[in-house]
Amino acid sequence: MPRRLNSAARNRASRNRESAAACTVMIGMLTAVSPCPAAQAGQLRQAPPKAVAANAPAPHPATPGPEVAKFLAISAPRVVLRHVSVIDGSGAAPLADQTVIIADGRIAAIGPAATTPLPKDAELHDYRGYSILPGLVGMHDHLYYSASNALQRGGGTVLEPGVIVAEIAYTAPRLYLAAGVTTLRTTGSVEPYTDFKVHSRIEAGLMPGPHMDVTAPYLEGAPTYFAQMHELTDPEDARRLVDIWADYGATSFKAYMHLTRAELAAAAGEAHRRGFRITGHLCSVTWPEAVAAGIDDFEHGPVYTDSEFVGGKIPDVCPKAQELQASWVAEPIEGAKVAALIRLLVDHHIAVTSTLPVFELYVPGRPPPQRRTLEAMASGARESYLTERSMLDPNNPTPALLLHKEMAFERAFAAAGGLLLAGPDPTGNGGVLPGFGNQRELELLVEAGFTPLQAIQIGTQNGARFLGRDKDIGTLAPGKRADLVLVKGDPAAHIEDIENVEVVFKDGLGYDSRRLIDAVRGQVGIR
Repeated sequence: MPRRLNSAARNRASRNRESAAACTVMIGMLTAVSPCPAAQAGQLRQAPPKAVAANAPAPHPATPGPEVAKFLAISAPRVVLRHVSVIDGSGAAPLADQTVIIADGRIAAIGPAATTPLPKDAELHDYRGYSILPGLVGMHDHLYYSASNALQRGGGTVLEPGVIVAEIAYTAPRLYLAAGVTTLRTTGSVEPYTDFKVHSRIEAGLMPGPHMDVTAPYLEGAPTYFAQMHELTDPEDARRLVDIWADYGATSFKAYMHLTRAELAAAAGEAHRRGFRITGHLCSVTWPEAVAAGIDDFEHGPVYTDSEFVGGKIPDVCPKAQELQASWVAEPIEGAKVAALIRLLVDHHIAVTSTLPVFELYVPGRPPPQRRTLEAMASGARESYLTERSMLDPNNPTPALLLHKEMAFERAFAAAGGLLLAGPDPTGNGGVLPGFGNQRELELLVEAGFTPLQAIQIGTQNGARFLGRDKDIGTLAPGKRADLVLVKGDPAAHIEDIENVEVVFKDGLGYDSRRLIDAVRGQVGIR
């Protein structure tokens, strides 16, 4: 039976549709042309302990099945990695010429290679010229991808029933793990049953991939641009959906661009009652309004999603994309209004997730796509991405200005004590891929003004802290889970070395990065 909108939802949808003619909009962060409606030191909102327990993987990892075992380079129960440089993820200076001992899925010891005793029954590996860092904790790591954005623009208009994104349940987990991501938050689901199945198969040892915090389907209002999203009708609907998906097993929630303040407050209240946190990629609700509603995290940064500075903004209505952009072009990051926003976030212990790679895609003159990225894409996805890229206007200075403003905001937010998180958001025009995008995010944080060690801390320890799992992952120390990444080179000095991943350890098992990448070659966008 068709669902009927109540009067409030109908009025909101009407106001949204009347607020604009065709314009460019950012859809998580997928670009479409359609009729559109208008760091490290921060504390967190406290969530009940069961939220932490729900996010944690099984205490005893499952025995690897055949589909996992074929990607293992190191599988001995006791392993010694000698002569490595250790970047522990805390922001501290690297320790040179170290020995790392792994036993039964945990870090047993870290110490100088010259003096650390070696277990007699351990498998020994010498890695001079290599660095070890914690497994990345990806905080905006979808299992879907915009594989056909160029086609779906439909000659200037998104056609009914709306934008359809491709679930990539086979390629995404393998690419994330290959790039060093050992824990991730999906940050919004369009195929929740698939996401839950991937999570269960990984935890059962039946397929390779990171540990996952599975986010429920989007909490979105009308009119949504996605064919795969439900449109909320009222606050009770928002509350009901949180309940349904919490019962099913979701461990986080995400508000989206067109819900109302009342719907957000209802969803946040129910999520907190159930022991979980809620993040948001917002537009209709401003950031200060969302703080009042109880949000825990903001996605993408304010330059792309906070509509508070749009003149004449209508409550609960997302303004035109051009209006939002213009408001931030005019607003100085070093000004009093942005300083007040940062104080508000820090005072309320609210995190911000940086997703710089997806915005870099729209800036003319940025580095060309890497060969590994193009080779991983399916032919149709590659054609779509290159078509979209060719349409960038080299004479438009706004995308570059906004990117640099977002970078400056993130630097100021972290300097003020805010908890900055990191993720790639593999959407947009299709140029950001799972895993590769996580590495690019750290490189862009360094471009933004963070040191390489700070960028690594943002991408590891900070994410673990937000998930409530920092006692187990996020930094390297004896007793912690052996989730770590072996890279050739020194990313503490040259952040681009973060791309030189050779072995990724998850729960003490070492995965061959190259084998994982080869297994998905030419398939991203298909499965």
